[in-house]
Amino acid sequence: MIILEILEIGNIYIATGICSLLSAIWIMIPAYVPNPAAVLFGGGTPVDLGTKFIDGRRLLGDGKTYRGFVCGVIAGVAAGLAEMHLQAWAGWHALPAHTLLSISLLATGALAGDLVKSFIKRRFRKERGEMWIIADQYDLVLGAFAFLLIFDYEWMSAYLTLPVVVWIILLTPLLHRAANLIGNKIGVKDVPW
Repeated sequence: MIILEILEIGNIYIATGICSLLSAIWIMIPAYVPNPAAVLFGGGTPVDLGTKFIDGRRLLGDGKTYRGFVCGVIAGVAAGLAEMHLQAWAGWHALPAHTLLSISLLATGALAGDLVKSFIKRRFRKERGEMWIIADQYDLVLGAFAFLLIFDYEWMSAYLTLPVVVWIILLTPLLHRAANLIGNKIGVKDVPW
């Protein structure tokens, strides 16, 4: 009887862990999609228009373009809309219920976080494409979370539980690395990081 109770508790932890993992992935898809989409569809006019900061270095650099930003946000929102339709069609009510606002904030916040990171990276005299461990991986998470915190705290507090956030922290570097390796292999990224 005691062994059965322990096994039951163990299964609950496993089930809870799997639910948190699936929720983390589901929540972050609209935030994970924009960066690779911006790289894939980017180019053209830089967001900073070539402007230099008071330190004489570019504000952001040539890698951050209007087309990349807009296409990245559109791709993230499209991924989120696909999730919303799939969830409604399949009846997956156990997963977090995205809204148009939540997916828009996740997609826009992810790329805004990338812009802020690029600005800070230039201040530290890091060149475009130069590896900056941790900042390169979590900028999108911090940007997405900041936008949710400011503009949709109710949704954020309902779905971003501690286990979900832990999974996001664990998954992000792995997915970031995989996306960059693929981008490098297909020729849209100069470096594999």
